[in-house]
Amino acid sequence: MTVKLTWYSHACFMFEVNGTRILTDPFLTGNPLAAASPEEVSPDVIIVSHGHGDHLGDTVAIAKRTGALVISNFEIQNWLAGQGVQNAHPQHIGGAHAFPWGTVKLTIAHHGSAMPDGSYGGNPAGLLLYLEDKKIYHACDTGLFYDMKLIGEEGIDLAILPIGDNFTMGPDDALRAVKLIAPARVVPIHYDTFPVIAQDPHAWARRVRAETEARVDVLSPGDTLAL
Repeated sequence: MTVKLTWYSHACFMFEVNGTRILTDPFLTGNPLAAASPEEVSPDVIIVSHGHGDHLGDTVAIAKRTGALVISNFEIQNWLAGQGVQNAHPQHIGGAHAFPWGTVKLTIAHHGSAMPDGSYGGNPAGLLLYLEDKKIYHACDTGLFYDMKLIGEEGIDLAILPIGDNFTMGPDDALRAVKLIAPARVVPIHYDTFPVIAQDPHAWARRVRAETEARVDVLSPGDTLAL
């Protein structure tokens, strides 16, 4: 079964599996690279990795308009409830839950997590998505950590890794991450949105191809990939 994913830029993807649309970290408003507006996306599910504004993004507005189920950590869920978002499912690091369309497991991520109003956003997370027969690791915002090797033992079909540096892994550590995870395919994200995270994804892709067996797909905002 085919899983499709469309990159809207930064860490925002729309995954489509069996008619279900799953949106991650919907930072669209205020994103100079966004390939869609909040009004143009209609997900069934929204997954939020952590509370920073460039990841929580338009979650509240989209969830209220569409009624989408929002998956995130418990602390973010409490904050969302205060914003009037009621269709929600809390999880936490290391915990998995099977939904009708697939399974979501939250992994560790070395980063921060505060809500836009400065309140506590719980632990940041990466996402392990089990969609049909595909295993996708969306690292979201993180530095390099050796337990990525354990994630790789799942047999990852696609790893989505930040390369922007400054706030997350840069190109060197992201290459090391590919070597730890050993995915079949990899997509670089979280670069060029702001000047401080400007990178050359094609130069990074050449290094990955030269030093690993992974296939690299460098996407432009709005591009769709089929697995």
